[in-house]
Amino acid sequence: MATTDKASTRDRLLDAAADLFYREGVSVGIETLCRTAGVSKRSMYQLFASKDDVLAASLERRIPSYAQQLSPGPQDAGTPRERILGVFERLEKLSAEPEFRGCPFLAALVELKDPGHPARVVASGAKERLKEEFQAQAALGGARDPELLARQLMLVFDGASARAGARVETLDGLATTTVTLLLDAADVR
Repeated sequence: MATTDKASTRDRLLDAAADLFYREGVSVGIETLCRTAGVSKRSMYQLFASKDDVLAASLERRIPSYAQQLSPGPQDAGTPRERILGVFERLEKLSAEPEFRGCPFLAALVELKDPGHPARVVASGAKERLKEEFQAQAALGGARDPELLARQLMLVFDGASARAGARVETLDGLATTTVTLLLDAADVR
């Protein structure tokens, strides 16, 4: 029974953390986090050493679902060019949803200045994996400089995500048009 209670408490904390940190930023206090999760601070500290560890665990837990939202599925087995464009098409679609606040990993990187912060380490890893995926697809598509193209694609992805998340820009084809120009310039098929 205690294991089930701990898992339930842990899940409630991570769910609350993911939601609060995404909507309000990482400065959310422990009291707010625990109240939202319906757990005591004592219970939180029995499961996690600090709020930083809760944030890191909530980001780590979010990676598979976020990647699944952006990554092509088995039905999207097109060319490397189509797979890259598909990521930006999905980003544009996600950005139109009212609850969209941008990339949660980019937000953590912007807010957390300490390179050793556990949540920053998780966020950096998630962003690096996306860049590696862009680079792999660029290489498969025949890009002249897959590494440079991957960096450019990350710049567009993060910029589009941040501007749409801040509600200062609607993407409506803007990201895919920009990426198409980059793919054309790099000769990606």
